[in-house]
Amino acid sequence: MHSSLTCAMCGTDHAVDQLQNLCTECEKPLLAHYDLDSIKSTFTPDVVRKRTIRSMWKFWDVLPVNDPSEAVSLGEGLTPLLTCNRTGPFEAFENLFIKDESFNPTGSFKARGMSAAVTRAKALGVETVALPSAGNAAGAVTYYSARAGMGCAIFMPEDTPPANIIESVVGNANVNLVNGLISDCGKLVKQGKDRFSWFDLSTLKEPFRIEGKKTMGYELAFDFADHAGTTDLQLPDVILYPTGGGTGLIGMWKAFDEMEKLGWIGSERPRMVVVQAEGCSPIVKAFEAGEEHAPLFKNAATCAAGLRVPIAVGDFLMIRALHESGGTAISISDEALMEGVKEMSACQGVYACPEGGAVWKAAQQLLESGWIKPEEKVVLFNTGTGLKYNHLFSVDGLPVIDHNDPTCLDRLS
Repeated sequence: MHSSLTCAMCGTDHAVDQLQNLCTECEKPLLAHYDLDSIKSTFTPDVVRKRTIRSMWKFWDVLPVNDPSEAVSLGEGLTPLLTCNRTGPFEAFENLFIKDESFNPTGSFKARGMSAAVTRAKALGVETVALPSAGNAAGAVTYYSARAGMGCAIFMPEDTPPANIIESVVGNANVNLVNGLISDCGKLVKQGKDRFSWFDLSTLKEPFRIEGKKTMGYELAFDFADHAGTTDLQLPDVILYPTGGGTGLIGMWKAFDEMEKLGWIGSERPRMVVVQAEGCSPIVKAFEAGEEHAPLFKNAATCAAGLRVPIAVGDFLMIRALHESGGTAISISDEALMEGVKEMSACQGVYACPEGGAVWKAAQQLLESGWIKPEEKVVLFNTGTGLKYNHLFSVDGLPVIDHNDPTCLDRLS
């Protein structure tokens, strides 16, 4: 169990046994901290490997529970790290990998964060949660709150992918479509939370979604040890992450720090890469301008719903991770990222979400520029299944074969 909650900006401590959103002093994110020294002898890589828990809760010692039985879980985490085939446009990479988060419940990495956040909310007596979502978070919060026996109110832009809307409606969430962006949805959650007694689960506006997401960082260290055939934990050279609210990137950076303090790894870190869409790239612009905070990105528009986040409360944490890791930030056009989806599907057998297509095209550009070396170990995060985005593709014009025609297969020869 976490031993403290501290503001990431001003350092103010907050009570761990009460519901918390942003820092009461500066309205910035709170981060959970653990007494790592006290668990060093009982929480080791060998202990984790021997556990039979088939979810991210194998790492429960650094998650918000006293015992794994307290977790609200649907089997999230432990997603595969796939070695990319060196074929077609992928041939130039000698050590390219895909961490495929589409294997999570509800089909995306959002399951990790919601499992941890709902677990803690339930422990503190929350009856109804609420959040804005442009896509996958909506499905995840719907099903984790249902699992916990809690109510759920969701505010989604009206042009959110239909699959995300449908899965939330089917899961009996209180779904509200809004004629605006996710930032407009967030304003409605803020206005309604006290009136309707909701607990706000917005990205980085509560401390525990990041705790679930950080397990991706822990898993990578084990994945690469297994790949190398050793028990020594290892990290890749470069991690490319599709970035909207940025909780996953911030969470992994936190995980690496925790693992070093536990004595599991040294001080070396992967170079972190923020990948955004050209039509919504506030972090890229702020990083390029040498700024610590990213202002609202006006008229945000992209087909990659998870990247359409025009302002992020954790902007400074993302930018810090980029600077500390020697990383960078890059934006990709919608045309290119959709091409990336098709290339990952055809060459790797992974039907990636558009956000996953974006990180692949970013890696390709960074290799061509020399920023990534061909021999480096590079991880692409596919954060969700492409099945949520079937509406972006068309099968109009496909011929229909008349099976009664004895010559119907002649055109295939």
